[in-house]
Amino acid sequence: MSVAKKDYKVITTKSLFDMKANGERISMLTAYDYSMARIVDASGVDVILVGDSASNVMAGHETTLPITLDQMIYHAASVVRAVKRALVVVDLPFGTYQSDPRTALHSAIRIMKESGAHAIKMEGGKEIKDGIKKILGAGVPVMGHLGLTPQSIYKFGTYTVRAKEDAEAAKLIEDAKMLEKIGCFAIVLEKIPATLAKQVAESVSIPVIGIGAGSGVDGQVLVIHDMIGMTHEFNPRFLRRYLNLYEEMTQAIGQYVEDVKSCDFPNENEQY
Repeated sequence: MSVAKKDYKVITTKSLFDMKANGERISMLTAYDYSMARIVDASGVDVILVGDSASNVMAGHETTLPITLDQMIYHAASVVRAVKRALVVVDLPFGTYQSDPRTALHSAIRIMKESGAHAIKMEGGKEIKDGIKKILGAGVPVMGHLGLTPQSIYKFGTYTVRAKEDAEAAKLIEDAKMLEKIGCFAIVLEKIPATLAKQVAESVSIPVIGIGAGSGVDGQVLVIHDMIGMTHEFNPRFLRRYLNLYEEMTQAIGQYVEDVKSCDFPNENEQY
C-alpha cells in the first residue's frame, strides 16, 4: 500500500525516523561526484550514500578494500557541495575503524570535518561495538550495515546470500538490536533472506534499508551506476535497471567518433 509522502525540505536522521513511523519508504542511492549528486538530489532521493563502492565503479578495483580515507573524503566533499536536500552518509573504508575505537573516531571526525557529510556508515555488529559507541559519543550519527559486508569478502570468500542458517540469522538479529540500543540511526541489510530482513525491520524502531533484502524493510538502496545501467556485467537478482546507459552512451560516443572522422562535426552552425 502506498503512503502519501510528506514534503521534507531537508532530510535529517529524524526525518528517517518519521518516515518509518508513518510507513513511508526511504529511497537511497549512491553518488560519488558533484555532477551525479546534483541529479540524484534534484530527483528527490532521501539519502545519498557515498559508498566505498567507489572503489569498484569509479576506480575499477575488484573489491571495496583498496579505497583510502583520503579518497573517500574527496568523493564525499564533491557530493556534499552538490546536495541541497538529501542526507549524505559516507562509508568508513576498510582499515579505518576496525583496529581500535580511537582510530575509528579519528577517521569519522576527518570525514565529518573535511567533507561536510551528515553521517557515516560502518560494517559489522558486536565486533565493532566499542568503535561505534566512541563515534556516537562524539556526536557523529552512525548508520550500521549487516548481512553481506563487502569489506569482509575475503573472510566470507563469496558474495552469496548471508544469514540463511539459523545461527547466523540469530546473530544478525542480535546485532541489529544492539546497533539500535547503542544509538545508530539506521541499518543497511545487504543480501539476506527477505523473511529475515522483514523480521529485523519489525523488531527495531530505527529505519532498516535493504539491498537484496526484499520488500519488507523500510527503504531500499542501490548503486547508481548499476541502477541506470552504466555497468552491464553485474546482474544480481535484486537489481532493477531503470536505464541502459551503457548501450546508449556507447552508441552516442560511436556516432561522435564517426562524425569527427567524416568531418560532419562540427558543421557551419557549430563554429565561430
